[in-house]
Amino acid sequence: MASQELIRRLEETIENVPDFPIPGIQFKDISTIFLDPKLYEDVIADLVAFSKGKVDAVCGIESRGYLFGIAVAVALEVPFVLIRKSGKLPPPVISEEYDLEYGSAVIETREGQIKPGQRVLIHDDLLATGGTTEAAAKLVEKQGATVSQFSFLIGLKDLKGEEKLKKFNAEVYHILEY
Repeated sequence: MASQELIRRLEETIENVPDFPIPGIQFKDISTIFLDPKLYEDVIADLVAFSKGKVDAVCGIESRGYLFGIAVAVALEVPFVLIRKSGKLPPPVISEEYDLEYGSAVIETREGQIKPGQRVLIHDDLLATGGTTEAAAKLVEKQGATVSQFSFLIGLKDLKGEEKLKKFNAEVYHILEY
């Protein structure tokens, strides 16, 4: 969906930082996008075009999912729901535990902010292994809503995160793929 021009501008803007945070990782620094308001606006417009008329709420995953997700929700004129790490939201909350490479983690959302029957877009900046996004989708389903879309700025195809999301039968979109 993204124009070749938008892809080119993003590829020229996003900084690749080798060996961060650990050796062997190629970190994609998206903070450079925020130095160019027009580019940020164009990213939002692209993400909005993907979801327009297809969702009733947007959920953003802490914390970089908020950077674009809130603006997408505002442009779509739908609610934005925070998905946060455990212990960051006041009760009552709905929780979902998921596995990490070493150990596990928990994400939460406030009870009642996602309504039964809503069509939900889950947004994050990057899709890697898909574990956090899968847990976010389970949080949505626990509340009687349906995940109809996932959107990301970047998808890392070699990490196969999209495979974990297939079970939700939702559209998956990323502007860039590495």
